[in-house]
Amino acid sequence: MVINRLSVSRALRRYPIVAATVVVITAVLLLLGTGAETAAAWIASLFTLGVVGLTGVGMVRDILRGHWGLDILAVVAMLATVAVGEYIAALIIVLMLSGGEALEDYAAGRAKRELNALLDRAPNVAHRLPSGADTGDPDPGAHNHAQGLAEDIPATEVAVGDILLVKPAEVVPVDGILLSEAASFDESSLTGESMPVARTEGGTVMSGSVNGTHAIRIQATATTADSQYQRIVALVQEASESKAPVVRLADRYAVPFTAVSLLIAGIAWAVSGDPVRFAEVLVLATPCPLLIAAPVAFMGGMSRAAGSGIIVKGGAVLEQLARAKSAAFDKTGTLTYGRPELVAVNPEPGFTADGLLALAASAEQYSSHVLAASVLTAAEQRGLQPVPADTAQEVATNGVEALIGGRTVRVGKRRFVAEVDPQTRPVDLSPGQMGVYLSVDGRFAGTLVMSDTARDNAAATLDGLRSLGITDTVMLTGDGLATAQSMAAAVGITEVQAELLPQDKVAAVAALPHRPVIMVGDGVNDAPVLAAADVGIAMGARGSTAASESADVVIVADDISKVAAAVDISQRTLRVALGSIWLGIALSIVLMLVAAFGFIPAVAGALTQELVDLVAILNALRALHGRKLFQRTAKRTTVQTAAVSGSG
Repeated sequence: MVINRLSVSRALRRYPIVAATVVVITAVLLLLGTGAETAAAWIASLFTLGVVGLTGVGMVRDILRGHWGLDILAVVAMLATVAVGEYIAALIIVLMLSGGEALEDYAAGRAKRELNALLDRAPNVAHRLPSGADTGDPDPGAHNHAQGLAEDIPATEVAVGDILLVKPAEVVPVDGILLSEAASFDESSLTGESMPVARTEGGTVMSGSVNGTHAIRIQATATTADSQYQRIVALVQEASESKAPVVRLADRYAVPFTAVSLLIAGIAWAVSGDPVRFAEVLVLATPCPLLIAAPVAFMGGMSRAAGSGIIVKGGAVLEQLARAKSAAFDKTGTLTYGRPELVAVNPEPGFTADGLLALAASAEQYSSHVLAASVLTAAEQRGLQPVPADTAQEVATNGVEALIGGRTVRVGKRRFVAEVDPQTRPVDLSPGQMGVYLSVDGRFAGTLVMSDTARDNAAATLDGLRSLGITDTVMLTGDGLATAQSMAAAVGITEVQAELLPQDKVAAVAALPHRPVIMVGDGVNDAPVLAAADVGIAMGARGSTAASESADVVIVADDISKVAAAVDISQRTLRVALGSIWLGIALSIVLMLVAAFGFIPAVAGALTQELVDLVAILNALRALHGRKLFQRTAKRTTVQTAAVSGSG
């Protein structure tokens, strides 16, 4: 009972005009029941005129700014019903308009349930174990012992290196490394995948995932602010607070709908000679379907996307994505898995294979590119340790120059090395391979041959995009032309632009003729072009924070098929939003024509319009659901390709 009173009190404070309207309607009905019709008419009319005044002030301000909205119809309808003595109908219109906000909030709340679920699940508490505590797994009682030792602290106080206990069915508070022998996690809130994911000792664990049936230990590798889930929560918060392009959608129909409604009402008055007919038509012309249905549909689409591991930063992004005609793709880490492997080392005379690889690793340790990590991994597998450099500088999309043991080492693209030694020779490559070139003290020293693998579902994703109307696709990469063309042919890209710097990618996207343009990327070097595209999509699971912040859409799962899923969801959302608007308009016009012949009294018309609003809103909620066109088990194509030092 207390909760109910609190809920009612909160609703009254949030929607005061709705509360006041309900009180006035109750009073008017009581007065009519006692025969005080004149008093009832005065109270209803004065209250309605007061609401007209409040609405009219905002309407006039909008008109002075050149914005002709749908408030005109509502104001005219309220004035007309008061003028002809249909004060009950006038009160119903006031209730409908003021209650529209509450109805929108309720419908939007249901549409936002996936977004809200992500926000509500943010972990607040962590169980920190003392340093050096004996919590090993071999003893069956170890987990119970660990729970007894654990100290509950706010998740925000977790530091990198802390050992944490995660109890069964708990949300992992921060990113970490699994210390227990094995565990399974539900990552559906992060990736949209419903099947549990198995992890073994030493594996990475993402914050926001839900632990399985056994208590486990992890070592924190990030604070809450830097963890995967917190970044997703920040993106979701931004998306949920953004405004869908409701005003633009409504305004496209506001003036013609207003004109048609006034024309039908005016003709009905002129032909019948009865001003009541004018009011009877206009009570059926209220604009709630246009004002409410679109935002509900867009919020539903954003919520459905979030449930699939796709964070869309606002309704305007959904609309742009739905209308996209072209798509551009980065290569390394986007169309490929971004895990290049060393195939061969080709030293020049005077250098050994291990010596060349060790120099490359020593220089590449100062690079943030995914290829640098692969070179370091290859050196480590051969037992070679990189040595620190005296100085090092990464030249974006070209490579690294470092002073190592008194020698100047360059590692990167052929043109980067050829700047200091024009005699740099190209390495013979098989289809899909690439070469990393090195020079020492201005002399060409040899090459490393690397290869990467195309994502299994990259070709199927491109096919899916074509079926959705995105027929123009282009690869924008810093790689060499031959490597890029090999990958493009394998996955079905129609155009290739290779050896591009970050600023070249921005220019290339700007020059694409068929718009809007989608750009898909994952790295730091992709941040500028993601921001410049009409819709930037970041592969956020393994991509950089900079790319995620610059993008309009972030794919949480490391799954390129989500790009096609995002377009599919956005297109359905736009269809549902426009369909709901047209449904409301069509029903209103049909009912107005019936009312023009005097078959629908004003009070009945006002109540009927409430049903029209409800139908339009229920239709808009269909954006929460839809068929799954693109499955990870769709047709797969596996190709061998290559990655190159640079932006990729």
